[in-house]
Amino acid sequence: MNFDFDSQTRRKLGYQLIEVVDRFFASLADRPVQPAAEDRIYPPRLSRLPETEEDPAQVLDQVCGELVDNGFHVPSAHYLGMMNPTPTYMAFLAESLVAALNPQLASLDRSQTASRIEAETVRWVGELVGWRTAPSGTFTTGGNEANLSALAMALSARFPGVIENGLASIGAQPVFYASMEGHHSLDKSAGLLGLGRKALRRIPVNERLQLDVQQLEAAIKEDMESGRKPFCIVATAGTTSSGAIDDIPRIHEICRRYNIWLHVDGAYGAAVLFSNRHRGLVQGIEQADSVTFDPHKWLAMPFSAGLLLTRHSEVLERTFSVACPYLQKAPAGTLPDNRNISAQWSRRMNSLKLWLTLRVHGRRAYERLIDRQMRLAQSFARWVANSEYFELAAPQVLPILNLRVRATRITPQKLDALHASIIEEVNRDGQRWISAATVNGQSVIRTMVISYLTEERHLKDLQASLVAACCSLGLESKSNRVPAVQPTMPSGIQVTSVPLQNMPPV
Repeated sequence: MNFDFDSQTRRKLGYQLIEVVDRFFASLADRPVQPAAEDRIYPPRLSRLPETEEDPAQVLDQVCGELVDNGFHVPSAHYLGMMNPTPTYMAFLAESLVAALNPQLASLDRSQTASRIEAETVRWVGELVGWRTAPSGTFTTGGNEANLSALAMALSARFPGVIENGLASIGAQPVFYASMEGHHSLDKSAGLLGLGRKALRRIPVNERLQLDVQQLEAAIKEDMESGRKPFCIVATAGTTSSGAIDDIPRIHEICRRYNIWLHVDGAYGAAVLFSNRHRGLVQGIEQADSVTFDPHKWLAMPFSAGLLLTRHSEVLERTFSVACPYLQKAPAGTLPDNRNISAQWSRRMNSLKLWLTLRVHGRRAYERLIDRQMRLAQSFARWVANSEYFELAAPQVLPILNLRVRATRITPQKLDALHASIIEEVNRDGQRWISAATVNGQSVIRTMVISYLTEERHLKDLQASLVAACCSLGLESKSNRVPAVQPTMPSGIQVTSVPLQNMPPV
């Protein structure tokens, strides 16, 4: 068997795959997220490396069957867990084309058209931020790489000698700041950059789960008095656990006062820029020096597609540019070589799927999606507020909801166990999937609207499942009774329903 199939075989295999994908997309509005708990298969061992050829049609049929029948299906409309969407079909087609053409974006002389499309896509999204200067940036593998790259830029901007001479040339400990709810990729980045994870100062949050700006400024002053050198503040636009958005204008004012780089981690929440109605939620983002943006979250792109955006093109290139004698340098006045504005070298064309989706559907399609999902989340929040079992554990800002059981006389540990039991019951039959989270140190049940296929009926199904889970665990819905605890509930828990206004704040 040769790697180079003949035309008939290529077409046969292509049609075979398209049939699978078409049936899969057609099923997503009602497809279970995963098999029921008793049917989930985890292989005891991995198979051996094949030595000889097999029939390609049979192998393709087998693996498609396994992935579809036994897989965990993030694209399902019933997936209401993390920030993983249903991909657009145009994105699937784009990914297939990229895999076939295999463009290499490291240098412009080998990727003129592909580089132009990437630069155009970066500009389209960057212009929504509202910078006065032309936006620059690069596609990344996701928010982790984008945040790492932004911190490298912030270091380069504040300490120009660090790129050549290293952290030792700074002469003091550089430090940066983010809220307690900011993404864990910041801790990882601090370690990878050689700063040390303790260089990240985690600032407490206020009652709206936003970075507390008064405590932020106090921490900056304390660090400066101790001889440390603040260089970056990371404001979060849409925290992973609750969707909270930091007060960007006030944080920018502190950055301006102390000459500190402002990075906005908008991997999820910055997508509201596509909606004229909701873009005000990230007011002040135009003051940022750099922004992380993940199209593989709210913009319905398949993995992976991240973006690092900046208004400082010269800092971007100074941070990542390396002389390379075996590659031709881009002609002056043209687009930059992508290897010189990115942490990556060999570059996959991750931009085509978003570019093609925007060409076919336009910005307004995303505006309609965002506005509809915000309405769905607001409707769900109203249901929670009127529920005798649950209450909102955090303000609903974006289409993420944090629920907790209305409980008294229960320790945090037992509340956590109770939430875990409810989530397990909801997810048991495999039809839907929600997750747990910790918000400001407290256990919550976390759910969100992320698929463009999710409708009100899917949320009503989830609500019914949540109520059924409470009933199966012995929680009584009448507000003035303490229910008997069933064997399936974590031992020692006494639960009663109380009015929302009597619950302690988050």
